[in-house]
Amino acid sequence: MAVTNATTGLTIDQITFYREKGYLLPRKPLFSISKQEALTKIFEAHLENKGAKLSDELDTPHFHDKRLLDFLLAPEVLAVVESLVGPNIGLFSSHFISKEAGKGRRTPWHEDSAYWKGKFDSLDKIVTIWLAIDNSNKANGCMGVVPGTHTHGFSEYEAVEDPENSTFKTEIKKGTFDLNDVVWFELEKGQYSLHDARIIHGANANTSESRRCGYTMRYFSLDMKFDKMNNPNHKLYHARGQNIANNTLIYS
Repeated sequence: MAVTNATTGLTIDQITFYREKGYLLPRKPLFSISKQEALTKIFEAHLENKGAKLSDELDTPHFHDKRLLDFLLAPEVLAVVESLVGPNIGLFSSHFISKEAGKGRRTPWHEDSAYWKGKFDSLDKIVTIWLAIDNSNKANGCMGVVPGTHTHGFSEYEAVEDPENSTFKTEIKKGTFDLNDVVWFELEKGQYSLHDARIIHGANANTSESRRCGYTMRYFSLDMKFDKMNNPNHKLYHARGQNIANNTLIYS
């Protein structure tokens, strides 16, 4: 049944699939061509002026570049997010993750929730949009997820064997899941994926001749309480609806 809820931007079937599997591949653009090109230009400027940072370390760029809020808080984005976390939405974070051709580091298998434990009073209503700035495929290190693993969110971790080539120093213990179960997110530029904060996911190193960049856009339900006391410098933005948990928000 491909019924679309006009207020959400996703079909009932898509919402059901996301709830069951913990991810979704809509196979469509998020923005218009011109809007996608404008976002790409902003990313290229951030990359050019990254200084000593690595290309995969362009985290929370919207904290100092308010132009990105036009994309992060866009109606077409929030329509998708609302269908998954409800009508009261906060912007949690964003991150340009660029893997350079031939040497982009791998992203070890992990759950975002394991790194965010304690930031919120619950982690069941956080969704990440992964927007392809470049074409993303297996050769250049696209992301993969293990379907259905979002029901737990806290696996056991061990040190990575190749810290110089990894974005994290720890990863989920080997044998926890079967690599044959991984679904790889091969996306064309402008397409996007969605995943739950608790799902197991990762990405291989980029060994190809083409760059792979994605823009992660992270949202949470405003009925969740953020621990501002232990995260005083993190900025949360009001996106839509009511601030149920009385979080400290920036209203644009």
